[in-house]
Amino acid sequence: MSELPKTFDPKAIEERWYAHWESRGLFRPDRPDATPWTIVMPPPNVTGSLHIGHALDNTLQDVLTRHERMLGKDALWVVGTDHAGIATQMVVERNLDSQGIKRAEIGREAFLEHVWEWKAQSGGAITRQLRRLGASCDWAHERFTMDPGFQRAVTHAFVELHKRGLVYRDKRLVNWDPKFQTAISDLEVETKDVQGKFWTLSYPLADDSGAIQVATTRPETMLADMAVAVHPEDERYKALIGKQIKHPITGRLIPIVPDEHADPELGSGAVKITPGHDFNDYEVGIRAGFVPSHNERWGRTAPIILNMFDREARVVQTQDGLIPSELLGLTREEARKAVVTKLEDEGALVRVEDRVIPTPFGDRSGVVIEPWLTEQWYVDAAKLALPALQAVKNGDIRVVPETWKKTWYNWLENIQPWCVSRQLWWGHRIPAWYAEDGHVFVAATEEEARAQAGGKPVRQDEDVLDTWFSSSLWPFATLGWPEESSSPLVGEDRGGGRGASAAQKTHSAADAAEPPPQPSPQGGGRKSELARHYPNDVLISGFDILFFWDARMAMQGIEFMGQAPWKTLYLHGLVRDAQGQKMSKSKGNTVDPLGLIDKYGADALRFTLAAMESQGRDIKLDEKRVEGYRNFATKLWNAARFLQMNGVGSSESIAAPPAELPVNRWIIGEVVETLAKLDRAFDELRYDEMADAIYHFVWGTFCDWYVELVKGAFDEETKRVAAWAFDQILVMLHPLMPFITEELWHAMGQRPYDLIVAKWPEPEAQVDPHAKREMEWLIDLVSEVRSARTELNVPPSAKPMMEVYFQSKAVEGYLLRNEKAVGRLARVGLLYPEVGRADPTWDRVQTKRAKSGAILMELEGFGANVSLEGLIDIEAEKSRLDKAAAAAEKERDSLAQRLANPNFTERAKPEAVEKARSDHEAKAAEAERLRAALGRLG
Repeated sequence: MSELPKTFDPKAIEERWYAHWESRGLFRPDRPDATPWTIVMPPPNVTGSLHIGHALDNTLQDVLTRHERMLGKDALWVVGTDHAGIATQMVVERNLDSQGIKRAEIGREAFLEHVWEWKAQSGGAITRQLRRLGASCDWAHERFTMDPGFQRAVTHAFVELHKRGLVYRDKRLVNWDPKFQTAISDLEVETKDVQGKFWTLSYPLADDSGAIQVATTRPETMLADMAVAVHPEDERYKALIGKQIKHPITGRLIPIVPDEHADPELGSGAVKITPGHDFNDYEVGIRAGFVPSHNERWGRTAPIILNMFDREARVVQTQDGLIPSELLGLTREEARKAVVTKLEDEGALVRVEDRVIPTPFGDRSGVVIEPWLTEQWYVDAAKLALPALQAVKNGDIRVVPETWKKTWYNWLENIQPWCVSRQLWWGHRIPAWYAEDGHVFVAATEEEARAQAGGKPVRQDEDVLDTWFSSSLWPFATLGWPEESSSPLVGEDRGGGRGASAAQKTHSAADAAEPPPQPSPQGGGRKSELARHYPNDVLISGFDILFFWDARMAMQGIEFMGQAPWKTLYLHGLVRDAQGQKMSKSKGNTVDPLGLIDKYGADALRFTLAAMESQGRDIKLDEKRVEGYRNFATKLWNAARFLQMNGVGSSESIAAPPAELPVNRWIIGEVVETLAKLDRAFDELRYDEMADAIYHFVWGTFCDWYVELVKGAFDEETKRVAAWAFDQILVMLHPLMPFITEELWHAMGQRPYDLIVAKWPEPEAQVDPHAKREMEWLIDLVSEVRSARTELNVPPSAKPMMEVYFQSKAVEGYLLRNEKAVGRLARVGLLYPEVGRADPTWDRVQTKRAKSGAILMELEGFGANVSLEGLIDIEAEKSRLDKAAAAAEKERDSLAQRLANPNFTERAKPEAVEKARSDHEAKAAEAERLRAALGRLG
């Protein structure tokens, strides 16, 4: 046993214990014959730093991993980082710009060398921060999505999907970022409300029989209009359907088509259709027949869709050559002003209204995203989605909470083709090769592509793959898929091997100073690792990437492995600020998890996040909660010090020791019940219930009651039981608070192993109902006396006499066996006028109370008078309590009247209604408590 410092300082122990665990390989102990258990970490961006969402996600994963490890399983937590194509390229470009270097000037290979150099220098920031959180990943198994082995997996997947007819090249609308000049995913689009305008324009009919008014928020795109749509049931326009209008600027003849996209209640009820620059308009074009359907492929005779923007979103000539030359080369903003001026000059501008417009922005570039028609590579997601859809329906994938099943079904049933190409340099180069005659060959290497081309020269596609494509292979590519050789997955040559680019070789040289990844203690090769740990047991993910990552992993996993990638999908909510607002830098309400760790310790932050995680509900993070759980850690620390001072060390037994004293039999039973609650919470993935069970047992049951009850009575039996119960606490709490529990585990005595690999509790004991009933009665009695003393302002130093009466021999035994503890904890002296008599005495008690001015205590089989004579002014107390109760009742009734008013409950803000309900409950409880206290005084 080593004496603990008086003050708990998390900083002093966290770094030391993490280094100890990692250096000894304890995150993946050697358990080749154990039941495998696997989880993969959603790979954070290599550019990133730990934010509060990472802290939540990885805390939840670590809690499960540590628990499974303590159950004796071969627990593998796969860790790694994502190359984060656009984010990383942006960072490196910015660094080069600061040096006066332009990407386009130095070329692709030189630029990629700069990226690898940056990755070697700065790319490990987030993994270092994850260690501070206590993430017990198998770092020997760390992966990076641009590792040669992973690159081979990505290339193999693309080539194989192409062979199966599931990858193809097509021309469709994409989210186009004009700054980075690449397609981006929906997740990289941030919609903001922007103050804009709503223009109503007049389009003349081609037969000069009149005009039709159309409304738009983007008048500049009218230069590529291909139709005007009206609702088929709109009586105002039924006679115009099928007619043509003459475009007021280009003179282009375009049809009026019926489509339900046109809302009769919005604007004029007629909308211009620009399928080359609006996703909804594109769908209208499909329905109207002048845009190819999703099931068609673009050919040389495909219908023309007018395009009026180049890669930088500047105006270019449309295919029909009808845009006036003075508008060419303008930006979108410049074109808007010029078009509006032309319309005004021609009398075609009807009116302009101010309006808030939801506008898509690139989350990294900050520029408005342009729907743009371009040729890209696509995955036939509709075909891949069917097995993933069925996997949830038939229970192969358990979704927690189940409410997300409906969302899963809805998205997969309506899934669109998946654009997987990006116009970037950093990422997995698309393994497609082009011959001079335009033929495309998909192959793993240039040699294979040239062979397919009959030996003719070929050039590789300049684009790279969407990072969601590569990360969709994460659950199995990290385990060595595809099995191309018998060489081990980990510890392989990172220099690139066959076909390694100059950039990859540069990466190898830059990493030479770093130790290579070491084989796991199990020494599993590709086949054993893949067969042993696929499918994974659980995936923990934020609901916000359900479509972008989770569903795509399911699709790819089933396609390539024949099984869903995980048995359980757990979706957690977002972390919001204390007021429930979404965190953002612009609002200034973001929370830095590292700052909280510095201030309160990693254990306190972890416990807070787990305690507030309630299956998918968003978390309102209040720093006071973190502070509160730091106090909880301090409480545990002080309990350990108290036990040490009373000669209590570590336990010599996993099973509960034998006990005769009711207090010891009781605490053993409380451990058994707490363990059952924890086991059930782990089975159901209820993190809030895990935290609640252990918190209330440690703080309330063990520290506030057991330690107090046995104070001054540490015989040998009690020392053994106290040591065992405290050991059980450390083991049960370890998954949530790993650092303090490991420190206390070793401080309490010599141990043959570290807590991180200790066995999950197996008490081999039962709840003793007699001891439980006795101690709960005792706790109720002390609590009642303490509560009454507080309510009636009895001085803490006063020790009034309590005259007791019994209705039960059993209750009489309870008190006589524990009278010292009752006297000490309730601060009362005890008188027994009727000891040994089991006959009812309640009438005497009632009479005595009325005469003596004492507090009446009533419990099961028991009554008592606590004399207050000389301790308080009884009449003054009665008056005070009566006034306070009346005030609470008045507020209670006022709030009840307010809540009964529909004008309030239906029109007020939800948070105001919720506060009123909460206040009503509090005032009702206060009134009841005060009346009860008054009743004790007669």
